[in-house]
Amino acid sequence: MPLPSGILPTNRVPEVKIDFWLIKLMAVTMGETAADYLAVNMGFGLTTTSLFMSAILAVALALQFMQRKYVPWFYWTAVVLISIVGTLITDNLVDNFHVALETTTVFFTIALALTFAVWYAVEKTLSIHSIFTTRREIFYWLAILFTFSLGTAAGDLVAEAFGLGFLTTGVIFGAIIAAITAAYYFFNLNAILAFWAAYIFTRPLGASLGDFLSQPVEYGGLGFGTIVTSLLFLGCIAGLVIYMTITYRRERVNVTVQQRT
Repeated sequence: MPLPSGILPTNRVPEVKIDFWLIKLMAVTMGETAADYLAVNMGFGLTTTSLFMSAILAVALALQFMQRKYVPWFYWTAVVLISIVGTLITDNLVDNFHVALETTTVFFTIALALTFAVWYAVEKTLSIHSIFTTRREIFYWLAILFTFSLGTAAGDLVAEAFGLGFLTTGVIFGAIIAAITAAYYFFNLNAILAFWAAYIFTRPLGASLGDFLSQPVEYGGLGFGTIVTSLLFLGCIAGLVIYMTITYRRERVNVTVQQRT
């Protein structure tokens, strides 16, 4: 159904602000620790955990696609779950199917590049500011899934296969994100390229942070454990989503008033 004259279509994903990056980093950190907790500490194993979490993700995405505007609770629930599933996909390839981390990193890089290529060929844009249709949203969530799987593979590759450890890996990816930010603000790096590059690299940064906090001291971590780390970040995520819900409602009221005047 076409919108009434003068009423702009509503974007289905959030604006990129500082709270966006904070909650995204926490979501990917929790994705790492929650996946480990369910598969290892709870003893469900990778296969059972993957099937169970994929089913929950499918429900969350179905609810998200039912919305015709950005609703923080639906959106960020899907992000947290897709972070967990993205981690589990990579872990399954590596641990169950014995695919090398180098191979998974290259595979998901190609998969993400192809997603962007098809997205752009069909929609002529990769902008997250115009996710107005179901087709664009499908491309959006597919790209996000591949960024999480790629980030997990790249983070594990640097931390484990290259033997640099969790803290050093986190510092490396943090420096890459800082360089992208500087390139955007000071050297006119394309906004869409800057966003997706930063989005990709926050995954291994968050994964490294999660492993550093949760893993035992003898493995290079702080030993907080996966359940404590997961609950800590879940609480922070919930608090930020409440804040986002309140501020978003205020912004929508202001936009509606402006459109009617």
